[in-house]
Amino acid sequence: MTAVDFDALAQTGIRSLRAYDPGHDLVALRREAEGLLTELGSNENSHGPSPKAIAAARGALDEAFRYPDPLGGDLKRALAEKYRLATSNILLGNGSHELLMQFAQVFAGPGVEVVASRHGFAVYALAAQAAGASLVLADSLPRDAAMPLGHDLTAMAAAITERTRLIYIANPNNPTGTWFDAAAFDAFIQRVPDNVIVVVDEAYAEYVDAPEWRSAFDWLAAYPNLIVTCTFSKAHALAGLRVGYALGHVDAIAVMERVRESFNVNGPGLAAAVASLADASHLRESVDATRRERDALRDALARRGWKVWPSQTNFLLVEFGAETADVERRLLAQGVVLRPMGGYGLPQCLRITVGTSIENARLLAALDAITGPAGG
Repeated sequence: MTAVDFDALAQTGIRSLRAYDPGHDLVALRREAEGLLTELGSNENSHGPSPKAIAAARGALDEAFRYPDPLGGDLKRALAEKYRLATSNILLGNGSHELLMQFAQVFAGPGVEVVASRHGFAVYALAAQAAGASLVLADSLPRDAAMPLGHDLTAMAAAITERTRLIYIANPNNPTGTWFDAAAFDAFIQRVPDNVIVVVDEAYAEYVDAPEWRSAFDWLAAYPNLIVTCTFSKAHALAGLRVGYALGHVDAIAVMERVRESFNVNGPGLAAAVASLADASHLRESVDATRRERDALRDALARRGWKVWPSQTNFLLVEFGAETADVERRLLAQGVVLRPMGGYGLPQCLRITVGTSIENARLLAALDAITGPAGG
């Protein structure tokens, strides 16, 4: 039988597409480390989910032989109450990753341009390419700016052309941890044409304590072309259950519902998300603990001479210079997993998830063993 060239059969945008890189094979590393691994590479919440969410997920397993609610009704109603919206303004996803991909599937395509920031989340580029659209990368703010490597919203607005149909923005941003203020976003959104969809990814919004930051949700009623995405994977610590959602105009959500996979959010995930929303005290304690550890870890790294970017997330972007690859490799040998940033055009940086005090102490001890307390 003649060999089949499946690559040639694929759509044009898929042929040169590289799959999303999740980093190291953590499952294999866990087996090798026998429980001694310090995982600080995936921006997970090391403080863990609400016990009420875990109990709800376990309870839902009794119904695992049945399909989950295809409408996600209980979760949509809980979110509608939280945001004071109608359930028709809410779209559920298998994590926000799925939704980010689907926005390009629906609103982009051949002959269409998608605008994103140069140092933005990798999924935006994947979404555009998979849809066959042209990706336009606006330069990030320069390294000497007050908020280096953050979104340059002025440059992003200037990148809009007649072919632009979709813009991806993250606030705060992954992988830099940087953010922009309300005034900058207000000026930006006023410049965007009505026929251009603006997706604001707020996966890390719960961790923000900068007073000048505001959620794009505050502009939702005034701009029908605005969509805000959120996730239960970060602050709610439900990454393994894959639950995300989008907030937007009822007509935009209705169009997106046409491509939503049936039963796309699993039953334990739906149940856990509802319970987590109801446990506000656990969320607050978890977020507060992460903020304290973020500040402490930032200061500890800075004292050792490393360049640490400002962050309003649960991670830090740290520049280790020409020795970055060697530092990452030697830390991995000691069972400390960080995320290299070469794929984001930042080869001299590592992204470090803010862990518990114990995990952060392990990281610092491992760094000191490699480079000495002064960072070299």
